[in-house]
Amino acid sequence: MYTRGVCLLGLLFTWGACVAAADPQAIGQIKNVSGEAQVIRGEEVLSASLGTLVRNGDLVRTGADGAIGITFADNSRFSIGPGSEVLLENFEFDSTTHEGRFQSRLNRGTLTGVSGKLVAQQPESMTVETPTALLGVRGTTFLIRTGASDD
Repeated sequence: MYTRGVCLLGLLFTWGACVAAADPQAIGQIKNVSGEAQVIRGEEVLSASLGTLVRNGDLVRTGADGAIGITFADNSRFSIGPGSEVLLENFEFDSTTHEGRFQSRLNRGTLTGVSGKLVAQQPESMTVETPTALLGVRGTTFLIRTGASDD
């Protein structure tokens, strides 16, 4: 009961500690999903659903009618549009100092993002790679569209 109470209290301030307790490899959580959407983790293909935890190395894929919203441990947020594929390459975050880095790759489709505590602390800490460019996120909100989707 004590552990549950501490976790519930933590939810009032941040979801990160409870997520880390549930899955220490988690870097974020799916907050909304619609249509066809998957999280591909190595050889495992997970149907994306509300509350699914994401990890470094996960490939997030949406179908022609799919969309996913993810909130990361530093409160960065990604909205991934239909026919998209995003690789969550590397996310490191120190919740005390707010230092770390976040590298992702948009292989196809659309990605809208809102930077969180990492970029507020270290403006050079977030990058998004596409097939033709490497973008450094310096502000708070961004939109990237690349290539036609395959779906």
